[in-house]
Amino acid sequence: MSANRTAGLLTALLGGLMALPLAAQTPALQTLDECRGLRHHGKLAEAQTCFGRLTASSNPYLRAEGLWGIERYQEANDQFRDLIKQNPKNADYRVRWGHLFMERFNDQEANGLFEEAIKIDKENGQAYLGIAEIESEGFSKHAVEAAQKAADLDPKLFEAHEQLAYLALEDNDEDTAAKQADQALAISGEALDAMAIHAAIDFLHDKNDSPWPDRILKVNPAYGEAYSTAGHFYVINRRYEEGIRAYRKALELNPRLWEARMQLGLNLMRLGEDTEARQQLEECYNAKYQSSETVNSLRLLDKYKDFNTYKTPTTILRLHKKEADLLRPYFESEMERAIATYEKKYQMKLTGPVQVEVYPDHEDFAVRTMGMPGLGALGVTFGAVVAMDSPSGRPPGSFHWASTMWHELSHVYVLQATNNRVPRWFTEGLAVYEETAVAPDWGDRLDPEVIHAIQHKLLLPVAELDRGFIRPSYPSQVIVSYFQGGKICSYIAEKWGYSKLLDMVHSFAKLESTPDVFQKDLGISTTDFDKQFLAWLDAQTKVTTDHFDEWRDKLKIMVANERAKEYDDVIRIGNAIRDWYPDYVEPGSVYELMADAYTAKGDKDSARKQLEKYSEVGGRDPKLVEQLATLEEQAGEPKKAAAALDRLNYIYPEDQELHKRLGDLWLAQNNVPGAIREYQALLALKPLDQATSHYRLAQALRMANRLDQARDEVLLALEAAPGFKPAQKLLLEIAK
Repeated sequence: MSANRTAGLLTALLGGLMALPLAAQTPALQTLDECRGLRHHGKLAEAQTCFGRLTASSNPYLRAEGLWGIERYQEANDQFRDLIKQNPKNADYRVRWGHLFMERFNDQEANGLFEEAIKIDKENGQAYLGIAEIESEGFSKHAVEAAQKAADLDPKLFEAHEQLAYLALEDNDEDTAAKQADQALAISGEALDAMAIHAAIDFLHDKNDSPWPDRILKVNPAYGEAYSTAGHFYVINRRYEEGIRAYRKALELNPRLWEARMQLGLNLMRLGEDTEARQQLEECYNAKYQSSETVNSLRLLDKYKDFNTYKTPTTILRLHKKEADLLRPYFESEMERAIATYEKKYQMKLTGPVQVEVYPDHEDFAVRTMGMPGLGALGVTFGAVVAMDSPSGRPPGSFHWASTMWHELSHVYVLQATNNRVPRWFTEGLAVYEETAVAPDWGDRLDPEVIHAIQHKLLLPVAELDRGFIRPSYPSQVIVSYFQGGKICSYIAEKWGYSKLLDMVHSFAKLESTPDVFQKDLGISTTDFDKQFLAWLDAQTKVTTDHFDEWRDKLKIMVANERAKEYDDVIRIGNAIRDWYPDYVEPGSVYELMADAYTAKGDKDSARKQLEKYSEVGGRDPKLVEQLATLEEQAGEPKKAAAALDRLNYIYPEDQELHKRLGDLWLAQNNVPGAIREYQALLALKPLDQATSHYRLAQALRMANRLDQARDEVLLALEAAPGFKPAQKLLLEIAK
C-alpha cells in the first residue's frame, strides 16, 4: 500500500472525531496529515517520530493510526477492534482496519471488513478500492470491476485510477494503463504509483532512460515501491533477472520494504540462488514479516536436505531421496532427448545447464513456484530452472510427467532465445504444440470446457489472448487459452510451416507486438488470422461440437446399460457415438465401457481393439493400459504389449508389477538395456521378493556381458534367499 493510499480518508473520518472539542480536532488532524505527508515525501525517520506522537493521543482512532505507523501491529489491531465497538456504524474505520489486515497477511478478514463497510455505506469508494486490491492478488476479473466502482463513486480517488492502471498493465494493455495513470496524475500531481506505472511501461520496453524515476524521487527520494512495482511486472512477464535487479534497487532506496525483500528472496530461489534466497527470507522473518510466502519458502529450503542433485554437462536434476533411484534413469534420459531435439528445432544451444526439480509433494512444488500452497499447475519454468510435480505427487493416470517436462523445456529455449521477451500466449501455445509433436498420445485432449468455449464462441482474438492466461473471465478460461494457443501454433505450422514459428520467436525477442509480428512474419492481420483460424478449428471440431450434447446423453445410457449388464446395448451405442468425441479418455469413456462389455461377452479381440484406440488417442489409466498389455500378450503380440507398458513409464512408474512385466518382455525380445533399466526400477521400489528381483537383474546384466555387476546381483539374491537354486546355478555359470 502506497504512502498516499489513505489521504482521502481524512475528511471522511471527521465524524469519528466529533466527540473532541473543536480546538483539539484541528491539531490532531494536522498531526495525522503531517505524519502521512512526511512518509509520502520520503522523510521516513521523521514520519516514525510523528506517528509515535500519535500513540499518546486521547483519540482512539489516532492512537490506532499511530501504533500502525510505528509497526506495533497487534496493538493497532486491538485499538481498531475497540474503535469499531464504540463506533459500529462508521464505515471508514472498518476500511482502515481492513487495510491493516491486508498489510499483515490476512486478506480474508480484510475483505470481510470492506464488505461490512459497504453494507453501512454502499457508496464508499475506499471500501471498493480495498476489495480491488485483494482481488488483484489472485488476478481476478473482479479486481477491475471493484476498482472501476471505486473510481465511479469517488471522482477524486486517484488511487482507484492507479489500481486500474496496475491491473491493465498486468493484462499487457499498456494504452489503458497509461491513460488510467494519467487520470490519477490529473487528480493528484504527486500520485507516485501512477508514475511507477509509467516507469514500468518504459522499463518493459527497455527504455532505461525513462524520466519517470527522477520525477518519483523528486517527490519521495526513498520511494522504493516504484522499483518494486517494476519488479512485479518484470516477473509476471518472466523476466526474472531484471525483476531481481528492480527489487534490489527498491531495497537500496528503502531497506524496510519487506514485501520487496520477500519477492527478492522468492525470485532468487526461483533461479536456483538458494543461499542468498534464504538470507533475504530470514531477514524478513526476523523482522516479523512472516507472510505465508516467507514462512513456506523457508520451510521448503529446509527440506532440500532430503533431495539428491545429479549433474551432467547439460543437466542438473534434483530428486527426492525416497524416489531418486527409481526416477533418475527415466528423467535424465528424457532430459537429454529433449535437449537434443530442441537444439535442432530451435537452432540454438543453451548457454548453460538446465535444472529440473521434481517434487513428490505437490504443495512443496506450489511453494517452490508461487511461495504458497494452492497452485494448480503441473510444471513451471524460471529461466533455465524447471520445477514440476513428481508422478508420485499426482493420482495414477492423471499426469504425463514427460509431456510436462518437454513443455517446460520448450519454455527454457524460447525464453532464452527471446531474452524473456515473448507474450505468454505464444510461449505457452508453442510448448503445447511441442508436447504433441513428440508423440500423438502426448499433450492434452479436447475437453468439455474447450468444447463449451467453442460452442459459445468464447475464444479470444489472438491479439488479446494473453488476457485469458492472466485474468480469466470464466473459470475454465486458462485451460481454454492453453488449448487455443497450442492450436494456433499448429495452424501456423500447418499453413505457413514450422520455420515461421521460429521467425515469430525472433520477432517477439525485439519486443514487437502480436499484431505487428503476424503482419510481418505471416503477412496477415490478426483480424484476418482470427477468421481463418476459427474456420479451420471449427472444421476440426465440428463433429464433436455438433454432437456433444447427444454424445453426453447417450454416454449416460451406456453407463446404465453396463451396470444392468446389457452388454449388447453398450456395444451398439458405443459404436454409434465413440467417434463423435474420440478425444474423451477420462474415467467412464466409451472405450472403457465397450472394452468391459466385450470382455464380459468373452470377445477379447474386440476388447483389445477398443483399448488400442484408447491408448493411441492418449488414454492414461494404468489399469486399462495394463489390461491392454495382457490382451496383447494373449494375442501373441509381445512387442505391442511392451510398447503399452512402456507408455506407463511416462505416466506412473511407481508400479512394481509394471517394471517386472516390462523387464521380462524386453528380456525375451533381447532388449537387454531396457530390461536392465526395468529390473533396476523394480529394485528401487523395494519389492518383497528381493531374491527373484536381483536374480532377474543379474540375468540381464549377464546377457549384456557386464559380468562383475551380474555377480554382485546374484550374491545379493543369495543373501536374501541362500537356498535360491536358480541364483546358485547362475553364479556357477558366471564363474566359468
